[in-house]
Amino acid sequence: MIPAVGGTVRRWSLFCRVVDNFGDIGVCWRLARTLAAHHRQVVTLWVDDLGTMRRLCPSLLPDLDAQQLDGVLVRRWKPPFGDVVLDDVVIEAFACELPDEVLTTMAGRRPAPVWINLEYLSAEDWIESCHRLPSPHPVLPLTRYFFFPGFSAASGGLLCEPGLFARRDAFQADVAVRRRWFAERLGRAPVADARVISLFAYEQPGLGALLERWAAGGRAVELLVPEGRVVADVARHFGRVALAAGDALRDRALHVSVLPFSTQDEYDRLLWACDLNFVRGEDSFVRAQWAARPLVWHIYRQDDDAHRVKLEAFLARFLRDADPAVAGATAAFWRAWNGFGDVATAWPDFEATLPALHAHCVAWCGALAAHQDLASSLLNFSETSV
Repeated sequence: MIPAVGGTVRRWSLFCRVVDNFGDIGVCWRLARTLAAHHRQVVTLWVDDLGTMRRLCPSLLPDLDAQQLDGVLVRRWKPPFGDVVLDDVVIEAFACELPDEVLTTMAGRRPAPVWINLEYLSAEDWIESCHRLPSPHPVLPLTRYFFFPGFSAASGGLLCEPGLFARRDAFQADVAVRRRWFAERLGRAPVADARVISLFAYEQPGLGALLERWAAGGRAVELLVPEGRVVADVARHFGRVALAAGDALRDRALHVSVLPFSTQDEYDRLLWACDLNFVRGEDSFVRAQWAARPLVWHIYRQDDDAHRVKLEAFLARFLRDADPAVAGATAAFWRAWNGFGDVATAWPDFEATLPALHAHCVAWCGALAAHQDLASSLLNFSETSV
């Protein structure tokens, strides 16, 4: 990763509204921690739903309006917002709309804070021409800049903290560490020669047919399912009304373990431990790419299938240099997983390409790592735009 330049200590306020349970807060919490821990910035994270954030950060106390965690001052999104007058950079995450009081406070500061609207991640080509574009406020003496994370050097990059790959490689190379990790979470080692799969997804109507394929298959499957929305679909396959963390079930070659919702660091280790990772949304999607393992992305569904444009844009980038057979099977399965095909039918061809896809994912991860990471991009922009 290309590091940030400069090294000036600046004060940051990051505003986040919790949407879709964990997506927005997952990105914002990781960004806040990275800025504070790895770039020595002074960071305040304003959050409107501390109860939900606590799932990612168990040490958080949701009844407190302000608390220090991992070097970040976490504050409840409510007035007064007077401290923002001290800040050098204000990030409006995912168009969450800053309160009028905050905008007025920002306008009264000289110089005004750098105001950044952090956009959702996309692989679409148009974001590169819009990245860092200014948008003057119609009334106040403020300018908002649009900042787009992305997969190219012309975008804002992806969140990736220093030392991530060294930690990943050490975990994956140490058999004893991985054996102990499985023992602590499953109470046992995985079934011999099993394909280990993590499943973090939205509701998935096609999952039952895929689970049946895995159960009837010739190779054992260890399916690790963190608590979340797809657990209900797993439960239906086993004729259960519900499943909870700690539940373990077996259907022929299929072994399922439901895992408790974890911290971000623990989720990274889950991705590193698996042969294939099903992920959803934005934060887990990026972390699966840094795991350098085959992955399947469940993109957030939008009306009129608008999400397919974003899905196809990423597939085009991700598979551009892949072997044609790998690209075809991967694209077909990803489309089916997102509702544009039959999941069970697409699985055999996708399964056959997994070894080659693994090698492709390692190369893809390396190519992404050559770009500047998102936190460093924001730091550089904050210093050069004033």
